[in-house]
Formats: sequence, structure tokens, C-alpha cells
Amino acid sequence: MKMNERMIFVRTPIIAGNWKMNMNPSETAEFVKAVKDNLPSADSVESVIAAPAVDLPALLENAKGSELKVAAENCYFEDKGAFTGETSPKVLKDMGVDYVIIGHSERRDYFHETDEDINKKAHAIFQNGLLPIICCGESLETREAGEAEEWVSRQVKAALKGLSANQVGQLVIAYEPIWAIGTGKTASADQAEEICAVIRKTVASLYDQTVADKVRIQYGGSVKPANVKELMAKEDIDGGLVGGASLVPESFLQLVHFKD
Repeated sequence: MKMNERMIFVRTPIIAGNWKMNMNPSETAEFVKAVKDNLPSADSVESVIAAPAVDLPALLENAKGSELKVAAENCYFEDKGAFTGETSPKVLKDMGVDYVIIGHSERRDYFHETDEDINKKAHAIFQNGLLPIICCGESLETREAGEAEEWVSRQVKAALKGLSANQVGQLVIAYEPIWAIGTGKTASADQAEEICAVIRKTVASLYDQTVADKVRIQYGGSVKPANVKELMAKEDIDGGLVGGASLVPESFLQLVHFKD
């Protein structure tokens, strides 16, 4: 490869539904039955559902043999111990989970999780053979102050601290502007692309361009069938972290089939 010539990586799009604290085990089973035979090939689009811990057994059982991958919505940074109410990454791996979402704005806001907590979780997830989906994003106040890029870049640097280049090349980063989550507001495709490009540049500054080109970056913030194609057409957007639109089988299928 010539100097200054970039290696081109084909990043498989990843659409992940984040159910938050919704659905029960029977509803989970019905959802999977409704979508499992209609998902795209994982080589074309990776389809993921992140469910509450109480729904993971039903999700895993019903997703067997399908293209659907399973994520937990959170985990702790220790494998076991006196941590009442927490979820062990080791147990998640034993169950058959593929991904773990960490750093979601709701976890940061409601449960006061810090950048250090999120970094420790990222290390624990990799140590157990899972992959993290690391969330980052700014508030409306931060954006209006003109500090969105600096804020998000700082979150990414903190989350990736101490991870190897090989690990970073495998993980997923989800940009979720807090002002566009569950509000009905959506960042324009150009606004989303702008920050996703900043994230990729931040990874390149920490590692190199090759690692940055491997990282898949999702946009999360009122993603729905009506806007998914426009978002996915952007160069640095490789997927969506989807809330409400992932709770209904029909809309989830429209999202993962955005190429059709």
C-alpha cells in the first residue's frame, strides 16, 4: 500500500433495537417469532435486539438458529460479588449474549454512571468475550453552547482508555444526542453525520486511521423507518440504535431492511 493511501474496509451495517424497560418474556417471544424468519442476512445487515435482563432468556431461546443477535442493556464491571441488583458480564457470556450497551444517556443521567464506570465496563465486556456498544452524546445546552464536538470527543476518549487497537476495531459506538431521544426530535442527517465523523476522527487520533475505519458508528435518536435510509446514506453512519420503533415487529423489519 502506498504512503497516504487508505485501506478500505466494508463495514457491515448494524441496526440495534434498545427496548429499555419495556416488554415481558411472553411479549419478547411473540416479537421474535414475528421477525426471525424475515431478517436480512447478517452479512448484509446485522440485526440486534437489546432487551431487559429479565427478558434475555426468552429472547435467546426464541432467537436460536436465526439471524437475530442479542444484546444486554447494561452490565457491571465485575464478574461476581456482593453487587446486589447488578448483571455479570461473565453470566451474559455464558447465556449466549453477543453485545452489551453501555454509557447510555439514561444510565449516565438517572444512575449517575461516570466515564470511568463506562471504561471499566468496556474492559470487563471484552475480557468476557462480548462486544460493547458504547453510547455518547450531548445535551441541548451543550450543543447550543457550541461544545458538542468537544464533549463527544472527550466521552469517546474516556470510554476507550486502555483498550487495544484490536479491541477498538471490533466495538460499536452509538452517537445519541440527548435532545433527540424520545422527544420526537431528530438530528438532521447532516448533523448526525457531522458528529459521527468527529467520533471517527477521535478514534483515528487515539489509534490510527485503519482502526478508525473499522469502527462501526450508529446514530441513535428517534430513528424510524421514515428517516433510516437518509441517515444510513451518510459516510460515517453505519447503523442505528433504535428505541420506540424497535418495539413493533413491522417497524423493526422495515429498519433492518432499509436497503430494500
